[in-house]
Amino acid sequence: MLFSCFMVNLEATNKISMQLDFDLTGKPAPKPEKPEKPAKPERAEPVVFSVGSLTRRIRDVLDDELGDVWVEGEISNLRRQSSGHVYFTLKDATAQLACVMFARTASGLREVAFADGLQLEVLGGISVYEPRGQYQLIIKNARARGAGVLHAKFEALKRKLEAEGLFDAARKKPLPRFPTRLGLVTSPTGAAIRDFLNVLHRRHPGIQVIINPVRVQGRGAAGEIARAVKEFGEPEKWNLPVVDVVVVTRGGGSLEDLWEFNEEEVARAVAASPVPVVSAVGHEIDFTICDFVSDFRAPTPSAAAEILSADAAELVARLRRDAGRMERTCRQVMENARLRLQNFRSSTLFREPRRRLDEASQRLDRAGMDLTRLAGTALTQRRMDLVRFASAFDPTLLLSRVANLRLQTAGVFLRLKEPPRRKISEVSNRLGILAAKLSSLDPRVTLERGFTMTCGPDGIPLRSARDAISAGHLETRFADGKVKSVVSKAE
Repeated sequence: MLFSCFMVNLEATNKISMQLDFDLTGKPAPKPEKPEKPAKPERAEPVVFSVGSLTRRIRDVLDDELGDVWVEGEISNLRRQSSGHVYFTLKDATAQLACVMFARTASGLREVAFADGLQLEVLGGISVYEPRGQYQLIIKNARARGAGVLHAKFEALKRKLEAEGLFDAARKKPLPRFPTRLGLVTSPTGAAIRDFLNVLHRRHPGIQVIINPVRVQGRGAAGEIARAVKEFGEPEKWNLPVVDVVVVTRGGGSLEDLWEFNEEEVARAVAASPVPVVSAVGHEIDFTICDFVSDFRAPTPSAAAEILSADAAELVARLRRDAGRMERTCRQVMENARLRLQNFRSSTLFREPRRRLDEASQRLDRAGMDLTRLAGTALTQRRMDLVRFASAFDPTLLLSRVANLRLQTAGVFLRLKEPPRRKISEVSNRLGILAAKLSSLDPRVTLERGFTMTCGPDGIPLRSARDAISAGHLETRFADGKVKSVVSKAE
């Protein structure tokens, strides 16, 4: 892509006015030759109207021929005056129509929320505003038809980019405090560039401005704006100077006039720029998608220039204040140092240096003697500890201690071994006694001595004759076996 860039040194010029026409190659477009007018036949002297009379005649024709008509369109460039009158433009995809609604009509249409982007059906009469020679629709009634196409498209793209995080404050880059070179993306013939450069020159004439000219309105302008921002982000590739900040700007206008700054390709180019981007599009009340994705939004081109340029007079005054404060600080430090030096000179150290050195030498000797004494005492104590430790490790004493420990260990082992033996003997005796008692109670022993035991059918021993009679069948147990019997009735 071929483009034209301008470097403006604000120190050399106060006002810049550029009126350039560019073709697709970046060169000035040749002016078309005017066709020759055909010769007109001679006629009688024409009727000459004054401007006012012709305008009134046009107004009368419009009033008589059209009368009141219903018109449908989208509101744009809405303005409310303190008088209560409302002015706006009604537009569609092919044309636009100036409209005025006087205060008496507006007060009766409070149910309609007039706003930019609203689709309306209005009833009114076509008339001509004579001071400007402009035809307009004087509105008598209106009814809303829903949100306009451009407004709905604006809101849809805004929601999409916001969901992607392109509006997040965390991703926005800070502006440099003192930029030295700015990249300007705007039309070279618009009022915005003159306002921007005039304010910039007045406040800080040393800042350089690199202008990348683009169209700021009409089909295809969004692509030029996006490419210009990308070129400033890749200066080596496009042989451009490196800039500190990119400013995207144009003057105010209606929603459709500013629409190119609401295109997605412009928004993504601004968001992806490695260089901080300032958006200064339109007036303070105008908002575009470019404003939301940029790193900083300025309400007007002049405000952007003020924000990016530090006031030279203010800087000089601040530097002078800082220099004065530094000078006072340095003087104070020097004065403090001079007073300290005077105090040192008047101190005892300077008046009696020999005495001070003698005292220091004496303190040093005393410290040396104390150190020698303490070292000798410590060495003697260590020697005594060494002799004591050496006697403690004598082999004869060690063998004697080992023998004593063995005897002590044997005695402990015997004392530990004796109680279990005694306990085992006591338990064995008790078990023998219990076994003898148990044996004396064993029924089999009783049977072996010649006794018998009579049981009933259920095997339970019987204790009386009555139990035996009631049992009927008996079982008598001997030491060597059993005998069963039947009880007969006793006499």
